[in-house]
Amino acid sequence: MTAPVTIRDLMTDPALFGGQFGGESWAAWRALLSGFYGLELSEEELAHWQAITGREEAPESAHTELWLAIGRRGGKTQAAALLAVFVACFIDHTARLSPGEVATIMAIAADRKQARSLMRYTSGLLHSNPMLERLIVREDRESIELANRTVIEVGTASFRSVRGYTLAAVLCDEIAFWRSDESANPDAEILAALRPALATLGGPMIALSSPYSKRGELWRNYQRYFREPGDVLVAQAPSRVMNPELPQRLVDQAMERDRAAALAEYMAEFRMDLEAFVDPEALERLTRSEPLILPPEHFTRYRAFVDPAGGGADGFALAIAHRERSGRVVVDLVTERIRVNPAAVVQEYAALLKQYGISTVTGDRYAGAWVSTEFERCGIRYEYSNWNRSELYLDALAMFNSGAVELPPSDKMARQFQNLERRTSRAGRDTIDHPRGLHDDLANAAAGAVVICGQYREVPRIEITFPT
Repeated sequence: MTAPVTIRDLMTDPALFGGQFGGESWAAWRALLSGFYGLELSEEELAHWQAITGREEAPESAHTELWLAIGRRGGKTQAAALLAVFVACFIDHTARLSPGEVATIMAIAADRKQARSLMRYTSGLLHSNPMLERLIVREDRESIELANRTVIEVGTASFRSVRGYTLAAVLCDEIAFWRSDESANPDAEILAALRPALATLGGPMIALSSPYSKRGELWRNYQRYFREPGDVLVAQAPSRVMNPELPQRLVDQAMERDRAAALAEYMAEFRMDLEAFVDPEALERLTRSEPLILPPEHFTRYRAFVDPAGGGADGFALAIAHRERSGRVVVDLVTERIRVNPAAVVQEYAALLKQYGISTVTGDRYAGAWVSTEFERCGIRYEYSNWNRSELYLDALAMFNSGAVELPPSDKMARQFQNLERRTSRAGRDTIDHPRGLHDDLANAAAGAVVICGQYREVPRIEITFPT
């Protein structure tokens, strides 16, 4: 009986991919992947294994999950493509498949463009080997169907799009950068949906990324499993450890430009200068159960803040709040309009403001003169905020931490607050902003309403009736 092809064979056999992965520059990857599948390691491989995984002992069996915190240009995508080919072509899944069922190796990234990059590497490997190329039955930009009832397919970072598959393996590309306006924890939700799909075939989950902030599933698994024995393997290595051919000058130049970013991107260190803006549990404690919108009440002085749309997918957001006699600030409503005529939104918001007895609205200085002009046309005075975005969030956070705020039960607003990042510069200055590709319109409007209410000690309105 012919011995099964191992991952080491795949990387070293000249008839397979030895020409690409068999050289000295791939030695660390060969040691890591051989150890992941429980192969016996040579002395040289064991040294690589210990340095990359933090484990002293050699592996005794295969692992179920592989978490890679590897620097940029370290060969992660090529290694992931090789693993996809290995699982698809050299592991027989047919005995555990029902009639008509196929085994899927799913490559998931933040978006389809990024996932297709991994698919191009995978396709290139298959087509570079005549024996494996003959297995291809059908191929397009997002999937490769093989003759052995296996499909390699692109997926996107959405828990809705990954259900319903029988997975032989899942490759999560750049998982530290998965972001979504629909969820504050998209990586956790997606992995929870993937694990049952892996159960039938017992395939591996492989997550690879350059490190980023100290939150999310990559950080959680790093904290829990790095250096620890068990089925979950975590590896961490700078770019040049995994790819010695990367020029040192590129790393040096990156360090000169932005040391904090370069330490994460090339040295594979989780960023010390980034942290979550607000604790989700603290935010939940401030949120009322219902209603979403509190109607206007007589003798209550309301204040409002708007975050006008900057174009594209930006929302035009409005928040209305009031301060109670106890000092607590209550956000009565948050709302937004997306991809709607801005002038029409101003008219709608002006009518809403008048329902709450508001004649002045506050907004930032970057919206352009058209905003104040449109509001004034509708009988509402527009005041420019005295705070920039970061100052607004920091002042709001102080009020959040005091517990003197009540927020509406808006899931979208809560997600936007949770997605905010707090960045500390070398000079010690904090800036707060949303990650690239996400939005904070509702959160910004709510924070603005909280802060402008917090600066005033309200004098209750008293209705005086004069005798006739």
